[in-house]
Amino acid sequence: MTEAAAINAVMRTLADPTRRAVFERVVMSDEITVVELTRGSGVTQGAISQHLKSLKQAGLVAERPEGRKVYYRAQPEGLAPLVDWMSHYGVFWRERFSNLRTLLKEIDP
Repeated sequence: MTEAAAINAVMRTLADPTRRAVFERVVMSDEITVVELTRGSGVTQGAISQHLKSLKQAGLVAERPEGRKVYYRAQPEGLAPLVDWMSHYGVFWRERFSNLRTLLKEIDP
């Protein structure tokens, strides 16, 4: 997968608010099952499974089958394309904030 495709996949996957909430719950757990994710979410088990499939395809979660259960855990390296993309723009914004800070000091010494 090219770098641009990886960034697009991560952004597209995390653009959905329900999927983002599922991902956040996975991140907050060492490992979690679909049943545990479904509990209290207001989303059907089938929908949770579909969201997990998208997260897995984007490289954001990994699964570990054990008997009849499948445990999901976050894959932090899956966020690397997004972090790299954001750090590129971070340089741009740091410079702009520095200029703003200087301007504000000139206006109100």
